[in-house]
Amino acid sequence: MENLWDTRFGQKEYAYGTLPNAFFKSVIDTYNVEGKLLLPAEGEGRNAVYAAKKGFDVYAFDTSTEGKKKAMKLAKENNVTINYEVGDFYSLELLKEKFDAVVLIFAHFTPDIVSDYHKKITELLKPNGLVILEGFSENHIEFQKNNPKAGGPKNLEMLFSKKTITRDFPDFEIIKLEEVEVELDEGIFHQGKAKVIRFIGRKKFNN
Repeated sequence: MENLWDTRFGQKEYAYGTLPNAFFKSVIDTYNVEGKLLLPAEGEGRNAVYAAKKGFDVYAFDTSTEGKKKAMKLAKENNVTINYEVGDFYSLELLKEKFDAVVLIFAHFTPDIVSDYHKKITELLKPNGLVILEGFSENHIEFQKNNPKAGGPKNLEMLFSKKTITRDFPDFEIIKLEEVEVELDEGIFHQGKAKVIRFIGRKKFNN
C-alpha cells in the first residue's frame, strides 16, 4: 500500500488536486469548529492546508513520504504551517496530543485495522470534539464499475456504510449520517459520479 501511494504522490501533478474536499470545507465553514485538528491519511495536504489557512492548529499523517513532500510544498506556497508525520499510526508523536476535531476524508483503512484506528482516533478526541468523515460507500462499487475515474478501493470491506460508522463510533451524538450521490471533481483520480457516506459526530462528554 505504501509503495502505491508513494508512486501516486510522486508525480508532479496533485493526484486529488490542491483544493479542499467540498464536504470538509462546508463543515468547517459552517459549524463552529476551531482549535486543534487531526487529519489521518492526509496525502498531499489539500485539506490540511485549507484548515491551516482557517486558523486551525493542524496535525496530519500518512504512510507516504512523497505525500508529505507535496503537502509541505503546498503549505509553503500558501504561507501556512502544518505538522505532518509519516509512519505507522501507533508510533507517531501526535499520539501525545488531544484534538478538537478529526477529519477523515477518503481515509480508507484495511479491514484488519480500521476499527482499531477509529477507536484510537476516538481516544485522541476531546469530549464534545467532532469527527468529520466522507468516504466511499459500499454501494459505490456499482458506480466504480460504470466510471473507474471516480476512484475508491475495490475491496468491499474497505468501504463505508451507516452500519460500520455506528459500529466504530458508538459513543457519539450523530449530527449527520447519510449516504449520498455526489459529483466528484478532485484532481485526476476522483472524477464523476460517486456514492459516499457523510458523517458528523460529536463525542459525548462522558466518554
